[in-house]
Amino acid sequence: MAFTLDDLPYAHDALQPYMSKETLEYHHDKHHLAYVNNGNNAIKGTEFEGKSLEEIVKGSFGKNAAIFNNAGQHYNHIHFWKWMKPNGGGKIPGGLEKALIDSFGSVEKAKEDFIQGGVTQFGSGWTWLAVQGGKIVVQKTPNGESPLVHGASPILGCDVWEHSYYIDYRNRRPDYLKAFVEHLVNWEYVDEMFQKATA
Repeated sequence: MAFTLDDLPYAHDALQPYMSKETLEYHHDKHHLAYVNNGNNAIKGTEFEGKSLEEIVKGSFGKNAAIFNNAGQHYNHIHFWKWMKPNGGGKIPGGLEKALIDSFGSVEKAKEDFIQGGVTQFGSGWTWLAVQGGKIVVQKTPNGESPLVHGASPILGCDVWEHSYYIDYRNRRPDYLKAFVEHLVNWEYVDEMFQKATA
């Protein structure tokens, strides 16, 4: 199954002012496309040809860096675009809200811990909300890793590679993460992934 780059689920300028058209043009049209092309080239003629993306991500982790790095980032970005929407943030669906309160004590604490995960991730990587052992936890991962390869199911992730925020925020990663949580998150899609992870 060859990797393909889907169109963004919104216009390139739809997330402004929190994420600029220029950022999305570089991040989606160039960076994500490179993971797709490099991943397809790396997979050719290997045992991973014809497998699902999740199988490739899990199977190549720790075994084949060229395949994993590109497959992992392709997986992360497919969801990253859907984890955002114009006029995001706002109300969290009931079941997910209850689970966040059960896991963190409050929605505010869940958001704070998620932001802190991204602020304290050294270098390139991601901060996550993931379902593990029936609870929602915060994880942070380097480079293209995700909770998928650490025994958990990701339900929300924010890319803290510099290309995700440097055009708009320069070195102000905390401001980017706060804007992401308050103004960009598509909680309906997070809830969809939460329902799948807990089904």
